[in-house]
Amino acid sequence: MEYTKIRSADNVSTVTQFILLGFSDLPNLQGFLFGMFSIVYLIILVGNSFIIVITTLDPALQKPMYFFLASFSSLEICYVSVTLPRILFNIGTQNRSISKVACATQTCFFLMLGATECFLLAVMSYDRFVAICNPLQYPLVMNPIKCTQLAAGSWLGGMPFQLGQTCQIFSLHFCNSNEINHFFCDLPPILKLACGDTFVNELSVYLVTILIATVPFMLILASYTRIIATILKLPTATGRAKAFSTCSSHLLVVFLFFGSATVTYLRPKSTHSPGTDKLFSLFYTIVTPMFNPLIYSLRNKDVIAALQKLLLRKSCHVRVH
Repeated sequence: MEYTKIRSADNVSTVTQFILLGFSDLPNLQGFLFGMFSIVYLIILVGNSFIIVITTLDPALQKPMYFFLASFSSLEICYVSVTLPRILFNIGTQNRSISKVACATQTCFFLMLGATECFLLAVMSYDRFVAICNPLQYPLVMNPIKCTQLAAGSWLGGMPFQLGQTCQIFSLHFCNSNEINHFFCDLPPILKLACGDTFVNELSVYLVTILIATVPFMLILASYTRIIATILKLPTATGRAKAFSTCSSHLLVVFLFFGSATVTYLRPKSTHSPGTDKLFSLFYTIVTPMFNPLIYSLRNKDVIAALQKLLLRKSCHVRVH
């Protein structure tokens, strides 16, 4: 497959497509990577769909906590579907070209869904805060209308910022090259291709990241500071263990996602290296969504009980027939 490479000597207006280099530096592992990513995508789809189905069908899980968990699982399916199908297409066909419009569209959806994840994780921590710190007010505060509003706000809240940022980045001229040394269209590698001084654009990325990611993360930390203080005051060890168990899964997901994403977007452009960027991006775009169903289901007694009931019901149904 031959690609037309655009260099700085060429007219910058000729950049109408990019080339996603992805994992082209591993020619002997293309088949293995295709198989591995296919299995991972299937695991993510099945695992998160399982969470959605079981929280919808089981009456014992008709609670705000599981409503947000189902919304989070839906988000993970959408989030990973922005990048993984394109990775599989590039590896399977060895056609790594992507139009500028398609690249901008992928970037926009990736950023918007990333913002949704930040907000939704903050909402889930608020839900746990109210449940543990104000249990008597919980049914009143987290009523169905409020839950729907919080979920909708999480999905829609980041759209204006990320849409504006995408338009700003892709309105730049690209003259260094049209080769994106990444497996999807992400801001740091795209900024490297831009002509001239991109300080204002980098500053914009930092400011939006602080607003979209750092503020929710600080709210999560504040919520869990209060939650932990309340848990430690509980009179029985059983009560403390149960309260911690409902929060530990969420905290683990928070640190996995925010940790890797923050390192990627808050580092100066000069310190970015393709290998490190790909590693951290793989972590928060693919690895975290794959493990989320396991983290939430295997560490949650209610979900395990619902699964056992579902399997028992199917077993009885099979025996009857």
